[in-house]
Order: sequence, then structure tokens, then C-alpha cells
Amino acid sequence: MVISKKAKNAFLIGLLCTVAYLAVYMARNVLSAVQSEMVLGDFSQGFIVGTLPSVSFGCYAVGQLINGFIGERIKARYMMSAGLLFAGATTLIFSLIVVEGSFLAMVAYGATGFFLAMIYGPMTKLVSENTEPEHATRCSLGYTFASFFGSPLAGMLAYFFAWQTVFAVSSAALIVMSVAVFTVVLLFEKKGIVKYGQYKREKAKSSESGIKILLKRQIVKFAFIAMITSIIRIGFISMLSEYFRDNLLFSEDQSKLIYTVVTLGLSVTIFVVAFVYERLHRNMNLTILLMFSSAVCFFVAVRVVSNPYADIVLLFFAIMSSNSAATMLWSRYCPSLRDTGMVSGATGFLDFLGYMAAAIFNAIFGNTMATFGWNNLIFVMIGLMAAGVLISLPYDKFKKKNGEENPVQ
Repeated sequence: MVISKKAKNAFLIGLLCTVAYLAVYMARNVLSAVQSEMVLGDFSQGFIVGTLPSVSFGCYAVGQLINGFIGERIKARYMMSAGLLFAGATTLIFSLIVVEGSFLAMVAYGATGFFLAMIYGPMTKLVSENTEPEHATRCSLGYTFASFFGSPLAGMLAYFFAWQTVFAVSSAALIVMSVAVFTVVLLFEKKGIVKYGQYKREKAKSSESGIKILLKRQIVKFAFIAMITSIIRIGFISMLSEYFRDNLLFSEDQSKLIYTVVTLGLSVTIFVVAFVYERLHRNMNLTILLMFSSAVCFFVAVRVVSNPYADIVLLFFAIMSSNSAATMLWSRYCPSLRDTGMVSGATGFLDFLGYMAAAIFNAIFGNTMATFGWNNLIFVMIGLMAAGVLISLPYDKFKKKNGEENPVQ
């Protein structure tokens, strides 16, 4: 079988973005991986599980909103390499100055979140504008896999090294990837593999505002999906190590190992959802509805079953189901917006909403878990997944019957 030049170029772009995003998500998950060690040391649970993640998620969310729109005007080579470089520097600074309640440490950790937010929007725009739609979806699946694999990679480092060393390794990886992204994308530009500004807003829609176009593309529906799934894949996952230790009563080392194994298993989510998506004849909306429905069932089972090992398995499938719905959002919906000329801005906006939701979630529950209780938190997860089911119901079929347009398939 002869592989086309476009397919080869898409593979190269996708590979670079996947490796870069792996470094991003390893950095994002370092604190989650080492939190049990830090809590047993000189830090309180509220500071490590609640305050720091909330600061980071909030800054990341604001960064996504700002950098997403800036990414429409500045080349991805500059945005991505600068974000990786600065995030590497602030990650190292944080690990060197962090003490309980330190304002400067919170500023450094928040800055890391803001700088890491310079990657995703411009990267999605880079992929969507320089690959065919089918290739763009596959590239997006690649760096979605990297986002899931970042957690177990951080967990493996935490299992073998002290928390300070894990932060140092993460910092080095970000700085190395900064240089690599700048160099490789520059090479792609010179070879004509990467070009900018190829897609503008459709002429037929030039008189319409960007907001009106995005509303036609169901941006409101996917905004709610972004918030619901981000609470699970970002907020709840950041608490897993503590959940295994405090609620299931595993030791610190066992909790680290379980966290690594569970998050490693979650990295195969993209293959599961891709299989389901194909079997459902590439119906994105039906796939999302099925995944939210499955998540409800698994979270209910988690609350009912009392065996800790069965709890881990059921929790794994519950999170995987929610993450599968998220995968459809980031890998299918966002790249499909390329003809609007607003891929980076829209992606940044959705990520902003998702991380703000995760920040609020961690701020509320991370600091009150001792009194609120882990079992009650599972009820919250059930409610969120049920809301996802309601949002994903096929209201568009009713609109079609009434002659309204449904541009998202």
C-alpha cells in the first residue's frame, strides 16, 4: 500500500505534537503522583490536594482563554516553544521554594499552569490547518493518548524517585521539548509541511459573527461536556492517590502503584472510544451519549460495591467512560471547526471552561474531603455523569424534523 505525501506529513506533525503534549501532561500530573508523599511529609492535605491544584487549574483555564485567541495570530512555533520553556523554568522554581502556604510557591505553580496553556490551542490549529480532516482526527487521538499517558508516566517517576527529583525531571523534559518543537516546526515550515492562515471564515458566513457561527456548531452543548468531563479527567483524577490511601486504606507505596497502574490503563481510552465510534458509524453524538450512560452505571456500582479491589476496577471503567466522551470533544469536535477560522480560539475557550470547572471542584472538595467524605463525592460524580446524559440526548433530531440545520455529525 502506497502512503500519500499528505499522510506522511500528517504523521510527522502528529508525532511531534504527541511527544510535546506528553511532556505537558507529565508536568501537569506530577503533583497528583507525589501528593501522598508530600502530605506525609511537611505539607497538609488541603494545601496539596486542594489549594495548589485549584491555583494551577484556574491559571491554566485563564491561560487557555487568552492564549487560545493569541494563537490565532502568532505562529504555533513561537507559542508552543515559549510555553514549554517558561513552564519548565517555573516548575523547577516551584520545587525549590515550595513550603506550606507559601504565596510565592503558589505564584510559581500557577505560572506553570498558565504557560502550559500556551500549547493546546495553537497545536490543534496547527494540526487542523495542515492535515486532512481524517488525518487531523488521528493526530488529535495521538496527543489525546499522550494526555492520558502523562499520568502513569508521572506515577512511574514518583514510584522510583523523591518528589523533588520528579519535579526536576519534568522541568528538564519541558525545556528539551521547547527546543525540539521550535527546531522541528521551523524545519517543517521551510519544507512546506506547515503553513499558516490557510483557512479563513467561510465567505458565505463572513457577515455572521464568530459567536453566531459557533452557536450553530453547538458550542453551548460542548461547553457543558467540556466542564463535566474535565472535572473527572482533571479534578477527580488528581485526587486518586489520596482516594486509594484514605478511602480504600492502601499504604502510601501501594497507592502510588495503584495510581500508576490505573492511569496507565486509562491511556488506552482512545483505542476503546475509536473502536466504539467506528461501530456506531462515526456518530459522535451517539458515542458521547453511550459513554456518559456507561459512566453513570459504573459510578453507581462503585458506590454499591464495598470490596476495595472491585472498587478500583469499577472506578477505572467509570473514569474511562467519561474520558471517552472527552476524547470525542477534543479529537473530533474541535478539529471539525477548521472552516470557521477559529479553531485555536474555540478550543482555548472550551479548555478554559473545563479547567475552571476543575479548579472550582478541587477548591471545594480538596479542602473539605475530611468532613465531606469520599463516598459522598462518588454521589457527586454520579450526578455529573447523569447531567452528561441529559445534555447528550439527541435533541437535534427534533430540530431536523422542524427543518433546522445540524452541522455537527
